[in-house]
This record gives sequence, C-alpha cells and structure tokens, in this order.
Amino acid sequence: MYKALLIAGLAAVGNAMFVYGQRRSSMSNNSFSYLIGAVLVCAVIVAVVAMIYKTGQATDFVADNIVMIGIGGLGMATTYFGFYLLYTNYGAIYYVVYAVLSIITTTVIVGVIILGEGFNKFQAVAMVLAILSIILFTIGRLSQN
Repeated sequence: MYKALLIAGLAAVGNAMFVYGQRRSSMSNNSFSYLIGAVLVCAVIVAVVAMIYKTGQATDFVADNIVMIGIGGLGMATTYFGFYLLYTNYGAIYYVVYAVLSIITTTVIVGVIILGEGFNKFQAVAMVLAILSIILFTIGRLSQN
C-alpha cells in the first residue's frame, strides 16, 4: 500500500500542476490552446521515457492493442476536455467533484463491474464516504451563495 500511495501521490502532484497551469495561463481565442500545448509537452516527455525503457516490442504491442490504445486516447481527451470545462467555469476547488466521480466510475464501473476485481465492505464504506463528500461539498457551496 505504501508504494501505491507514493505513486498515487506522484500522479496527484502531476494533476495539480496541470490544473495550476490551466488556471494561470492567459486566455486565448482558441480556448483549447492550453490543452493542445500541455498534451504535446506530455507526449514528448512520455516518448523520451519510452525510449529510455525501450524493449523492441513496441510495434507488436501497438498492433496487438490498437483498440485499447484508441479507447485510452479517447478517455484522455474526454478527461482533458472535462478538466478544461470544469476548471474554466467553476475553478480548481471543484476538483473534489471530479475526483469522487472518478472514484465511482473507475473503481466500481471499470474495476468491479467490467474487470471483476474484488471489492470488500471497507472499500464499500469508503465509497459511501466519497459520495458523502460530494453532498457536503454541495451543501458548503450552496451556503456560500
């Protein structure tokens, strides 16, 4: 669990950097310019890392997994568009809504239902508490208006 927590923490820091960059970038005529730039920088970094970890099986891997790569790419694009719309219209504070909805869609729908991964009562309680966090967040935001 310790290593998973560290890796998740690394991903969380990356996500925070992405949000910060979007919120602090200047407005442009093309509202997706930030996303395009960020995706290009990301692609270059991932390509460099992939070259460092080269195995010689990349062509076979892509050929064997082209549909899943397409689904993943569509998912990333959907995530980036969602981030853009959420943070531009509501601000970074609304990340909690995205995070909890991601918990539900990824853990329950993908992990448990589609992939058949195990899910115990403690994880179920954690899911209920995550949903409760959206309810409390909503109440908090409504009380400010």
